[in-house]
Amino acid sequence: MPPFAPLPAGLPQTVPFIGPETLERRRGTPFAARLGANESAFGPSPLAARAMREAVGGIWKYGDAPSHDLTHALAGHLGVTPAHVMVGEGIDGLLGTLVRLMVAPGDAVATSDGAYPTFNYHVTGFGGVLHKVPYRGDTEDPQALLDRAHQTGARLIYLANPDNPMGSWHKGTVIRAMLDDLPPDCLLVLDEAYAEFAPADAIPQIDADDPRVIRMRTFSKAYGLAGARIGYAIGAPDLIAGFDRIRNHFGVNRIAQAGALAALADPGWLAHVVASVAAARDQIGRIGAANGLTALPSATNFVALDTHRDGAFARALVAALQARDVFIRMPGTAPLDRCIRISCAPDAELEVLAEALPAALGEAASSS
Repeated sequence: MPPFAPLPAGLPQTVPFIGPETLERRRGTPFAARLGANESAFGPSPLAARAMREAVGGIWKYGDAPSHDLTHALAGHLGVTPAHVMVGEGIDGLLGTLVRLMVAPGDAVATSDGAYPTFNYHVTGFGGVLHKVPYRGDTEDPQALLDRAHQTGARLIYLANPDNPMGSWHKGTVIRAMLDDLPPDCLLVLDEAYAEFAPADAIPQIDADDPRVIRMRTFSKAYGLAGARIGYAIGAPDLIAGFDRIRNHFGVNRIAQAGALAALADPGWLAHVVASVAAARDQIGRIGAANGLTALPSATNFVALDTHRDGAFARALVAALQARDVFIRMPGTAPLDRCIRISCAPDAELEVLAEALPAALGEAASSS
């Protein structure tokens, strides 16, 4: 066969996350508790589900390339113009397009060591050079990111607020202050996938016309549409218009557009999910405490449980829980990897966790 192009030829074959379906195929049986992917086990709005069912008959047609109806609805919801909004294939797809738009081979990009690996995957895939800073405690370190960006001339700074994998968050005033210290020609990529779960003061007040920042949000978490792969970016019109130069114009399908539009119009269901997640976070904390684990404060739909051990122990615990039909994940970088990460879910799944955890802890202690 012809050789790959030089850049991908030099990259390893990798997947940022191994999905639960892959793990189920390997083990030959499904999980009883799916608590690792930060999906919404509380499901989508019934209105969204109905809208998607009704859209199936039109699936023979390509999706509306500009996602016109959803874009205009989002603009009204956010108090911006449609020119400030770009709908895409989830935050993952939008991040890939953004990196391609802004990062040339060899360009520096600043992020945190242990932060969202799919962003790193895109940067590496388009030839950028990652420069990582450690977390400060269990939170990303805005000042360290700014310092590294100045040292390297970074084109992008990636920051998730609230954060994955730790669930921590900064006040919006801290994020807003970062903009005034960005190096020249550097864009702040603010991943707000968990914004709906965050306290109000965690969301910065930033003018939508500010060209120094792009904000990424999704229908995968609070809205329960992870499988539809649909999200959106908010940014200055000239930056948003740049996406049309290189994006996959028909990448968002009709069913996803219909579901997201209906989900946005159902604030009651969103409030129900947010309340259910808050209750589940408390329950996960209680389950952890009953087994000697400490729940870290979380503004997301998951909880990081501190094992008070090391990464080897946490990895053994993840494996032991999987062997007991409970799918969870953990941070990949020390010292964050002393924790395990549990997605919020209805009581029935958390009861499976509660039942499996004591024996799994015992097995992990004996094997690590």
